[in-house]
Amino acid sequence: MLAGIQFTHIADFMVMMPLGPQFMHLFHLTPQQFGLLVSSYTFSAAIAGLLAALVVDRFDRKRLVLWLYGAFTIVTFLCALAPNYATLLVARSLAGAFGGVLGAMVLTLVGDVIPEQRRGVAMGTIMASFSASTIFGVPMGLYLSSVFHSWGAPFIFLGCMSVLIWAASYFVLPNVTQHTQRRLPLGETLDQILTVLRYRNHQKAFLLITLMMLGGFTVIPFISMYLAINVGIRFADLPYIYLAGGAATLFSSRFIGRMADRYGKPRVYRVVATLSLIPLFVITHLMQVSLGWAVLVMVAFFIFVSGRIIPGLAVVTSSAIPQYRGTFMSLNSSVQQCASGVASLLGGVIVGRNADGLLTHYNYVGYLAIAATVIAMWLVGKIKIER
Repeated sequence: MLAGIQFTHIADFMVMMPLGPQFMHLFHLTPQQFGLLVSSYTFSAAIAGLLAALVVDRFDRKRLVLWLYGAFTIVTFLCALAPNYATLLVARSLAGAFGGVLGAMVLTLVGDVIPEQRRGVAMGTIMASFSASTIFGVPMGLYLSSVFHSWGAPFIFLGCMSVLIWAASYFVLPNVTQHTQRRLPLGETLDQILTVLRYRNHQKAFLLITLMMLGGFTVIPFISMYLAINVGIRFADLPYIYLAGGAATLFSSRFIGRMADRYGKPRVYRVVATLSLIPLFVITHLMQVSLGWAVLVMVAFFIFVSGRIIPGLAVVTSSAIPQYRGTFMSLNSSVQQCASGVASLLGGVIVGRNADGLLTHYNYVGYLAIAATVIAMWLVGKIKIER
């Protein structure tokens, strides 16, 4: 159920990026405006995560997840009805506010329920929702958009699916209330937040998640546009690329999770992150190639760039002091979402368009992502695992 919730949350965010060419055409957007459309979701999620950190440890995890998921589902339907860019920007911001905190609560439940020695596999299962969103959610969204000639169709589809998952989650998810036995007044809650922020190990974890986002989301929002505009891939063929990449990660995610549990999360992170440098460089320097070569590059990109998140998130989750995990994960979600938004904005600022309409300076975005990844590889071994 957690993977199902995460699937719709991730697909709702991810489907915006392959729809980029349509948005740019219909709303006459610049790369900077599209970057803002993507980052509005993440910035809103970051702010909501900070506010949620004040109260998340006061409630039963299950009840909180159901409330958040219900609100997220309603807003997803509203996104489909947005008539213009400004309205869509507001709707995406609201979706981010609920979806961002929801994502943090999913990971918090993993930390509460799953023992540390099995969290690599658990994170691999949760991250398989990323694979499912690229295999099924994003291609289906693009297909529905094409069939119904409406960019809103994917959001209707995700909203309907969310209703079904919400109903199933109501019966399946366990109640987790141990953390509520010691409710703190607001002043002490603020002190608890400051305690979480002051802890050196937590600071390193926040920096790691920031570097991981800079190592991916400077590049990811503009991939579909770059493939369609510069590489020459037809918009109708983009679903095949996401389908192939997602199918590959469906198998690789759980494998990487098992390897992280067996050989150590920092070590596996470094191996996968090193391998991710190759597709990061290639995709941001790709010239016009056939669909087959584009699929091959993107499969490698999906496997290694998304794969490094699995041991990385396991390290971050395990760095939290157990009694403060809810607060830590909410703050971590804010840091993650803010870093994603900054990365998207940076990508939008760096990427431009020339007189022929081609995207420019995408290679610089690749260099930035590679530099962030290399620093993260050094930092991951400095974080202590809390039992």
